[in-house]
Amino acid sequence: MNRYETVFILTPVLSEEQAKEAVKVYEDFISKNGGKITHNEFWGLKKMAYQIQKKSTGFYFLVEFENDGQLVQKLEVEFKRDERIIRFLTVKMEKDHVAFAEKTRRLKAAALTA
Repeated sequence: MNRYETVFILTPVLSEEQAKEAVKVYEDFISKNGGKITHNEFWGLKKMAYQIQKKSTGFYFLVEFENDGQLVQKLEVEFKRDERIIRFLTVKMEKDHVAFAEKTRRLKAAALTA
């Protein structure tokens, strides 16, 4: 199984609660289509470097998941159909990328507990 990382931006006109509900829909979509979510993060409302669809902010989310690759195309089609999604990017994580992401999370967690 391959591991993938998807970052997507939701429109800022949603409330934080509505944004989290939208993310839940995509997490369920991944699970129902044979994917296994390994990590997810809510980065919050952030200012973008440039305007997209006349919006300068958006809710950022990161989801890491494992699948055989067929799911990525289906997921991206769903992103394109959803008007709440203003941008998305999915990348395949190589072993070094996975190791770096896990190490970074461990260091971040250790810093928070210290």
